[in-house]
Amino acid sequence: MRKQILFVFCLFWTISCLGQDRIDSLVQIGIQYHDNGEYNQAIEVYKQALKIAPKSLLVNYEISMSYLYAGDSKKALKHSNFVIKQKQDHLLPAYIVKGSALDNLGKTKQSIKLFNEALEKVGDHHLLYYNLGVDYSKIEETENAENAFINAIQNKSDHNSSHYALALLEHQNNNRVQSLLSLYYFLMLEPSSNRSKTAYKLLKEQLGGNIQKDADDPTNINVLINPKSVESEFGTADMLLALLEASNSLEENKEKAPDELFIDNTKSFFSVLGELYENEPHDKDNLWWNFYVPFFYDLAKSDYMDVFCYYISISSNNKAQRWLEANYEKFEKFAKWIQER
Repeated sequence: MRKQILFVFCLFWTISCLGQDRIDSLVQIGIQYHDNGEYNQAIEVYKQALKIAPKSLLVNYEISMSYLYAGDSKKALKHSNFVIKQKQDHLLPAYIVKGSALDNLGKTKQSIKLFNEALEKVGDHHLLYYNLGVDYSKIEETENAENAFINAIQNKSDHNSSHYALALLEHQNNNRVQSLLSLYYFLMLEPSSNRSKTAYKLLKEQLGGNIQKDADDPTNINVLINPKSVESEFGTADMLLALLEASNSLEENKEKAPDELFIDNTKSFFSVLGELYENEPHDKDNLWWNFYVPFFYDLAKSDYMDVFCYYISISSNNKAQRWLEANYEKFEKFAKWIQER
């Protein structure tokens, strides 16, 4: 009798192991299809896995994500819901899939409610805050969106998309200095993608956006000052940006190449913000004064401003890549300097 029980147990265990191996194999195949953008093929593979283990949290999560990317938000909702209800593994990514699916279905406020619920149950996570910020931006609750993106960055300072989203939001709100700080940092993290081109273009536009040149007399330059920005905590820096752009037309700067002027102006911008940080009272317990400004002030005092400016411009400046290759040793030192911070 004991031998029969042992035999049955061993047989069950063997079948279970073989079944799990099969599921693991199918999941890996599905992930490969998904990563290649072949979402429908991935879904078909995950369906095979669900026939073997319909209650697998991993498979339900993976198929929910592929459904989301394939554009079937209702089915993504169904499978991510299953994972969330179990309150076990893969909870965080399931919340993100469900929230995104709700937003895609036009239920943005429900998505916001869900992400806030997830923050309570799962804890602080940059992806929850980031997606929350995207939702708030969509319904034009800009203050809540700003807070969400800032929280995302404070949880993961190298999350590219949060810096990028924050930069666009601040630009939309006419907060030029804040937008520039986020753009500079984003471009340092992600210098060569398609959205890097958009970010670099926006950065250059904002650096020179507050002056007007007389068409008949190019030496006659009008500096436009936004009264709202003057009264803000970044008023001094905002005025400086306009003056820096105007100074590019001065006789002493006429012989300088555009790249050289960009480096000089960026360094001056960072330096002024750093001096304000050290010498004037501000609410320094925020992302701008407590994260961006100290970092960029240290950079302005370093020997790597030229490396930084060429590096962040490689998406749009043909000369940048050649310069970095010719100065590779200095670039390596810059990379090490960054890592130490």
